[in-house]
Amino acid sequence: MTTELILKNARIILPDEVVTGSVAIRDGRIVDVSTGPANAGEDMEGDYILPGLVELHTDHLERHYAPRPKVRWNPIAAVLAHDAQIAASGITTVFDALRIGLDEDADLESSEMRQLADAIEGSLAAGRLRADHFFHLRCEVSAPDCLEGFALFDGDDRVKLASLMDHSPGQRQFTQISTYEMYYRGKTGMSEEAFKSFCEKRMEQSRRHSSVNRKAIAEMCHDRGIVLASHDDATLDHVDEAAEQGVRVAEFPTTAEAARASREAGMQILMGAPNVVRGGSHSGNVSARSLAEDRTLDILSSDYIPFSLVQAVFSLGETVDHISLPQAVAMVTKNPAEAVGLEDRGIVEEGRRADLVRVRVDEHVPVVRSVWREGARVA
Repeated sequence: MTTELILKNARIILPDEVVTGSVAIRDGRIVDVSTGPANAGEDMEGDYILPGLVELHTDHLERHYAPRPKVRWNPIAAVLAHDAQIAASGITTVFDALRIGLDEDADLESSEMRQLADAIEGSLAAGRLRADHFFHLRCEVSAPDCLEGFALFDGDDRVKLASLMDHSPGQRQFTQISTYEMYYRGKTGMSEEAFKSFCEKRMEQSRRHSSVNRKAIAEMCHDRGIVLASHDDATLDHVDEAAEQGVRVAEFPTTAEAARASREAGMQILMGAPNVVRGGSHSGNVSARSLAEDRTLDILSSDYIPFSLVQAVFSLGETVDHISLPQAVAMVTKNPAEAVGLEDRGIVEEGRRADLVRVRVDEHVPVVRSVWREGARVA
C-alpha cells in the first residue's frame, strides 16, 4: 500500500540554501521539494527540516550495557534504550562503536561486544529499532587480543567502518604522561605505584603489538571493503602512516598540524561535537572550532553525548563566520554519509531516503520536535 506524507510550511535546509516550502514523501523516499505555500500537508509551523543526522562514532551504547563497574544490563534492553536516545536526538543513521582489543581496566570482554552486535542485528530484524544501525570497530591495536576481537566480526556486513587506535601512555592522545595519569588515576583510583606498573605494561604491549595489529587490520579492512579511520593522530609521521595504510577518515586529530596534513593527504577530518559545544577539548587537544575556522573540519561526531550533534550544527552556524547553516548541517549529514559510502541519504532532495528531522531553536538551543526514518515517524 502506498504511503504518502507532505510536510509543509517548513524552512528546508538544502545543500546550498535554506528555503521555505514543503517536502513530499512517498513509500519512504522524497518525491518532491517545493518552495512556497502548499494547500495540503502537516504544518511544520516554520520549523527547520533537515536531513536525518548520520553519526559515525558514538561510545554511548556501552553506558547502557555497563552503567556501573561489574553491572551488566540485558543487551537487548540496553540497545533499545540507546536507540531511543539516538533517534530522539535526530540521528537516523548510527555507527555503534564497539571496542576491539581490551586491556584489564576495560571491565569488558570482546565476547560482550559480539553480544551487543547480536542484540542490534536481532532487533533490526525484528523491527524494534528507530534508527538504522551499522558497526564501527574501535580497534585498540596495542592490545594483545585485538585480532581475536576483530575475528568475531569477520563476515558481518553491518561492519562498515574501523578505526586504528593506540591509547597507551606516550602515544597520540596521551603524548603527555601527566594527561594519561590524570585520566586513568581519576577514573580507576589507582595508587601511584600501581599506575606506574600499569603504564610500563601498556607501553610494552604497544611496542610489541601496535605495528603488527595496525598493518593486519588495515589489510583486512581493504580486503573486506571496510572504510578505515585513524584516531588521535598528532604528528606528521602519524599522518604519513595513515596515508600509507589507506585511511579515509582522520578521527579526532589532536593538533592543527595533523589535521592540515590529513586534509592534504585526502582524508576527511572528523571531530567531536562536544568539543564544538563546549568551545574546546576536554583533554587539552586542538579545538574543533579552531579547525572549523581553519577550514579543516568536515565531519562531526556526537562521541559520548548524542544530542551534542544537533547542538553543534546550530552552534557552528552562529560562532564561525564563514560557515553557513547548510554547511554546518552537511557536517552531520551529507559528509559522513559520503565518507562511508551511503549515497542514498544525507540530503533533502528528490530520490533520497526520507530520513528527516524537524527542529525548532529556542533560546539558542535546538529542540528536536519530530524525526522520520524512510518516511515513518520514529520520534
